[in-house]
Amino acid sequence: MKKIEAIIKPFKLDEVREALSEVGVTGLTVTEVKGFGRQKGHTELYRGAEYVVDFLPKIKIEVVVADGTVETAIEAIIKAARTGKIGDGKIFVTPVEQVVRIRTGETDESAI
Repeated sequence: MKKIEAIIKPFKLDEVREALSEVGVTGLTVTEVKGFGRQKGHTELYRGAEYVVDFLPKIKIEVVVADGTVETAIEAIIKAARTGKIGDGKIFVTPVEQVVRIRTGETDESAI
């Protein structure tokens, strides 16, 4: 099993959720986060004063999938989240040792 974490632009959330659903990903966790990469933020004008916005709003999506589904899920995220502009985001994949469903006690892939 693998955990896929994707940092995407907020307006792409619905498209990514639908794309993951179409490839069989049944559950996900979404968190509103802030950060920056190569874009290093930007400047904005507010009431005549210019200020720097260091951290940009992003969405972090977390899903745990079976090993055989990892590449399909990654491709779905990339296809749905890509705008072709800087700040599209990143995907991180890490191994998951154990999953336990609290309600039933099911473990590992049956608990996903």
